Amino acid sequence: MVLVFAESVNGTFKKAAFEAVTYGYQTAETLGVACEAIVLGKAEGAGVLGKYGAAKVHQVADDSLNQLDGQVYAAVIAAAVAQLGAKVVIMSHTSTGKSILGRLAARLNAGSVPAANAVPTNEGGVFAVRKPVYSGKAFANIAISSDIKLVSVTGNSIPPVEVAGEVAVSALDVAVPASRITVKEVSRMEGVTPLPEAELVVSAGRGMKGPENWGIIEALAEELGATTACSRPVSDVGWRPHHEHVGQTGIAIRPNLYIAAGISGAIQHLAGVNSSKTIVVINKDPEAPFFKAADYGVVGDLFDVVPRLTEAIRKHKQG
Repeated sequence: MVLVFAESVNGTFKKAAFEAVTYGYQTAETLGVACEAIVLGKAEGAGVLGKYGAAKVHQVADDSLNQLDGQVYAAVIAAAVAQLGAKVVIMSHTSTGKSILGRLAARLNAGSVPAANAVPTNEGGVFAVRKPVYSGKAFANIAISSDIKLVSVTGNSIPPVEVAGEVAVSALDVAVPASRITVKEVSRMEGVTPLPEAELVVSAGRGMKGPENWGIIEALAEELGATTACSRPVSDVGWRPHHEHVGQTGIAIRPNLYIAAGISGAIQHLAGVNSSKTIVVINKDPEAPFFKAADYGVVGDLFDVVPRLTEAIRKHKQG
């Protein structure tokens, strides 16, 4: 059986959870087994996971699980795996998934592949998972031979697909260990699609000259319904918050559209965005390295190009 850990935030499921269940369902189809899902803590309407292929949804509704503790989550999921007899465990490659995967692998003595971007194959009984390596320059097919196998799936690599209807949610009785962590405060951004889930991203770098000029980037993002991002030097000097930093040392993203304005395209930045389906680069330097990775490039002053692009999109939307 394939068991999918479906994340919820404040009791609500995000796209990453539906992607993970879709990935789990397709994996189960490959293996000829059932796909089930597990949710931890408060999770309203968990039966919706059935639409994406979960034949059953199990919930451990202990209130202590409403706050993430990677050690506790790993212990609970490990107990669920033992009780349900799961042989493959799937989760999202988010900050939550990253905090759980290694701990869970150690508890279950299981092989694991983080950041997979394709459904596993099982040719000749060899369970193999594809993932990007060398900062996205190549792909590796990794075989897992352990009895239990763990995989985390990269966001925006497997689109959610509805295959059935909602299912009933059943309570799962497993021991929940006491947390050794005290959470004093949780601060979340509301009303903005998180970068790992964003399908449209508008990003900018030092070419903006200062934080006071960021309004034109925000205006373009608003017209597109996109999430804003930035390069590392911009976040390092405090022009933009660190949670907007994309790149090898920041957040790796995989949007359908990535617009980069005033970013030269150093290899460290490219490593975090080169899985984007379409890359548009705006830079006044025709020799900027980013143009080599771009699908479309505009050589020009971003302070002229970006407002004109925003206005053109606005007019197109109006009719």
